[in-house]
Amino acid sequence: MAIEAKKRFGQNFLKDTSVLHRIIQSMPNNNRKLIEIGPGLGDLTQRLLEVKPVVAYEVDRDLIVYLKDKFSEEINDEKFSIIEGDVLEKFPQGSLSDEPYDMVANLPYYIATTIILEALKDPLCKSLVVMIQKEVAMKFAAPHKTKEFTSLAILAQSIGESEILFDVPPEAFEPKPKVTSSILKITKKREFIDGEFSGVFKSNEELELFEKYLKRSFTAPRKTWLKNISQWVDKKYANSLLDKYEFPLTIRPHEISVLSHHQLFNDLRKKEDGREKAGATSPTN
Repeated sequence: MAIEAKKRFGQNFLKDTSVLHRIIQSMPNNNRKLIEIGPGLGDLTQRLLEVKPVVAYEVDRDLIVYLKDKFSEEINDEKFSIIEGDVLEKFPQGSLSDEPYDMVANLPYYIATTIILEALKDPLCKSLVVMIQKEVAMKFAAPHKTKEFTSLAILAQSIGESEILFDVPPEAFEPKPKVTSSILKITKKREFIDGEFSGVFKSNEELELFEKYLKRSFTAPRKTWLKNISQWVDKKYANSLLDKYEFPLTIRPHEISVLSHHQLFNDLRKKEDGREKAGATSPTN
């Protein structure tokens, strides 16, 4: 049966065999469960199945019929299973798996950031190898002091190691997208123990508070950190923190390292007075 890409699902099918090979080479070498999101026509799936069993999530019912026929033998051998549904609906219900897993995906551009953030928060997801729009990949892997260094990079690099492996030109897809893609790899280094981070975050609640802190720090990326954060906390106290860490008053959020953002966040959380504690509810004007 002929399958055409559907715009409403943001589908662009990867056809370049050299890119498929490089993705396989970049996958972690372990015995963990492997989950693929959006298998498309199954070209990457076929390569993955040569390495280990695959569990795939697919939202397109036409593709599910196609994949079940294409991989009927692997399904019978219990090497391949496909789950119909939107992973963005599955994540709020819990993990995509009942055991530790690695994720691989060619993500539609319009939902790529959301899926990556959900996977970062999923304690059972241990690594991600995803193909996304290059500009988005750069936001997760950017070094500090670059304009691409935003809250996404800080969050990803707080939880693990984030790197862009290589770029993929539009010609590698059918149909061709209008932008260049990149393969982004994130390997988690912070482990969960009994539902809590044993590393930089002590709990899911603290992770959520840190996300709010980052959102406020980068409210206006071109403005100073002090001006942004002073909308939410006592300006004098924020000013004293810059002095404590010997930062200039003019420092912008992208000029502050991952570690320093955590130090500022922790100090702000300890502050009981002022307009509010960092990460609490929005102030009333």
